[in-house]
Amino acid sequence: MVVRGGWEGHDPVTITDLFLPFLKDSGYTVETAEDLTVYEDAERLAATDLVVQCWTMGDITAEQSRGLSAAVRAGTGLAGWHGGIVDAFRGDLDYFLLTGGQFLMHPPGFVDHAVNLVPERSGHPVTRGLADFRVHTEQYWVATDPAVDVLATTTFAADENREAPVVMPAVWTRRHGAGRVFVSTIGHKADDFDVPEVRTLTERGLLWASR
Repeated sequence: MVVRGGWEGHDPVTITDLFLPFLKDSGYTVETAEDLTVYEDAERLAATDLVVQCWTMGDITAEQSRGLSAAVRAGTGLAGWHGGIVDAFRGDLDYFLLTGGQFLMHPPGFVDHAVNLVPERSGHPVTRGLADFRVHTEQYWVATDPAVDVLATTTFAADENREAPVVMPAVWTRRHGAGRVFVSTIGHKADDFDVPEVRTLTERGLLWASR
């Protein structure tokens, strides 16, 4: 189930469409939803192996938030990238605890920066065999739950706001009951996924999160 909408600046339809052929080729029957009421349908979510969410900003009702959380806790996977998953429903603390992270800010515009894989997690199925890489896009500063499994980081250099460099989670996974959650902060624009490592780790993340 691809759930997409919210702020149009993240091109939720265009960018999620990039992954529909991959999901279908991987054996999924793919549905799309452009309304959060899908999270109120417990039966439909229970029959869903993976929710791919690209919904930036906006509000989620308490019923919808509980429905999504319960479905993941029961085994439905949840995956997403960038603002579509960590700049969504920012007033909902239960949603934050589900995803394990929340967007706080990014430096103005697009910046060249490195994404560094965590050496201790080099055997994880999402990043196995990949190496550090560079991107030219938004660099997300996020608040994260200490319980997430960080697979890749990005570093903010020291500047007038901070005396020393800050290493920030960029890609992580987590467990929520019987379900799995995958988050990548990379993916503001469609051509971010032209970087082979970004495309590969995102596709792997979708499969890893799936029931």
